[in-house]
Amino acid sequence: MTRKSWAVPVVVLLLIGASGLLAPAGAVDPAPPVNQVAPSVSGTPQVGAVLTAVPGTWSPTPTSYAYTWLRDGAAIPGAHAATYRPVGADRQHHLAVSVLASDESTPAAQAVTSPQTASVGYGEFSVVKAPSIAGVRRWGRTLIAAPGTFSPAPTSSGYQWLRDGATIKGATKAKYATTASDFGTHLSVRVTLSRADYATAAVLSPQTGLIGHRVGVRKSFTYSIGTRGHITANMKTFAQIAVQVYANPRGWRSAGYQFRQVARGGDFTLVLSNASQMPTFGYPCDSTWSCRVGRDVIINQTRWLHASPAWNAGHQPLLEYRNMVINHETGHWLGHHHLTCPGKGQLAPLMMQQSKGLHGCRFNPYPLPSERWTNR
Repeated sequence: MTRKSWAVPVVVLLLIGASGLLAPAGAVDPAPPVNQVAPSVSGTPQVGAVLTAVPGTWSPTPTSYAYTWLRDGAAIPGAHAATYRPVGADRQHHLAVSVLASDESTPAAQAVTSPQTASVGYGEFSVVKAPSIAGVRRWGRTLIAAPGTFSPAPTSSGYQWLRDGATIKGATKAKYATTASDFGTHLSVRVTLSRADYATAAVLSPQTGLIGHRVGVRKSFTYSIGTRGHITANMKTFAQIAVQVYANPRGWRSAGYQFRQVARGGDFTLVLSNASQMPTFGYPCDSTWSCRVGRDVIINQTRWLHASPAWNAGHQPLLEYRNMVINHETGHWLGHHHLTCPGKGQLAPLMMQQSKGLHGCRFNPYPLPSERWTNR
């Protein structure tokens, strides 16, 4: 072979060696990343919460990770992101994540699985917007509960209205028609949320401001306290009860009439009279019953202390009789006349002579809606 002919094979061999096709003697393939600290799962294992895969520590540091989420050791189809949100099928099961680390210059490492989580629990609602109450804060008006906004959205909601924090029996709708019992109190509504695989939650609205009278003041009247004859009843108590009767939201105040006591004079005088002195006021007063004559609203002391036979036979409270008799006689002063029972079992009109009997009606110390007017 000539010198020129053997030069070509040498060049070819040199090129092959430079391209790596001929590995140098003793060369070893690079090792894949080795796991040093096992992967783990962070987050609360419950439906709807976000779990995050913590890949652990590897050496050398990988350039990428591949994830597979497991339910009780079995791969969850399609769950290959670094995060996972448990669904209803995961509840009461244990989750884990398998991590596969790799480097561009090395083969993929063997997958390493994290410890399992605790059993997946019920999901929890988060409040986006709390429940609230809309409507006019006066008794007799209807309030409406706005249920609020939650994540996720509940599939059903329940309502319970509360008065100063105490449950109102039967008030379980989104709308609530306020009553005289709500006057002077704060109302709130508790919304109960339900959804499959979520723990039932109850969220309370803020309280309303104080519930006011049914209507604002339409007319104002003044009155003074008087006596006639020998009085054995406590006059301080008499005056205090009168104030309470006139301010009672179910009484004449529900018609918009405001009464204010003055030291003397006033629009009328509320008199407590000894029974023997009742006829001295003139017709229609007698020693048995209370009455109204001119500007005097007269309460018979015997009735004040002992109510009436019909009232007592009905086992009604004495305080309610006193409420009724002041309201009834003041009703005459306002311009109302006697009424009769509208039907068996119905509430008696305030202006019915309930002291004498009911004729099938039920006792009632307060004006009916149909009686809330005056000639004055």
